[in-house]
Parts: sequence; C-alpha cells; structure tokens
Amino acid sequence: MEITTTPSLDGRRVREYLGIVTGEAIMGANVFRDFVAGIRDLVGGRSKAYENSLRSAREDALREMSLEAASRGADAVVGVDLDYEVLGAGNGMLMVTASGTAVSLE
Repeated sequence: MEITTTPSLDGRRVREYLGIVTGEAIMGANVFRDFVAGIRDLVGGRSKAYENSLRSAREDALREMSLEAASRGADAVVGVDLDYEVLGAGNGMLMVTASGTAVSLE
C-alpha cells in the first residue's frame, strides 16, 4: 500500500476514488514514563519515551488506515493528514488520527 500526503502519485493515474479512510490510535500515558520525562524536561534533552510512544501511535494509526483502504480494494492512500491531540483528565492520553483518500491506480 502506497501512502502519501500529496494528492497524487507521480507517474500513476487514479482509476477510482474509493472514499475517505481513517485510522486512530489512542495511547495512555504511563506514570513512570511521565516522571522520567519530567526529569528530562528539568535537565534538558529529549524524551525518548515520549518520542517512542508518539512514533508507535503514528504507525498504528497509519496501519489501521491502510487496512481500511485495503479492505476497499485500494492500491494507495493519497492526501494523508496526520493529527495529534492530547485528551483525557490532565491530558493523560495521546490520540493520533490518520486520514486520507483510498484510490485504485491504473
């Protein structure tokens, strides 16, 4: 499955638009990870724990979107948009949403 943020794929023609597809991933924050991230914020540096959680959530959302596109017979998803939100009590959860248009290619 080809996935792109652009509205088309170079050298490939869209045969059929199969509709909007989405994928969502919601990750709960871990108390220990939050504590370590807070210490890193105090002393500087990057929070690998949060970066890994964000990467994992993004990959999950894209995978879910791809599965929905494949179930419709798509070869690709174009115009993909990724959205990141924090939610829940005390912003304790991270939501990543991927959406795009499933297409079949010639």
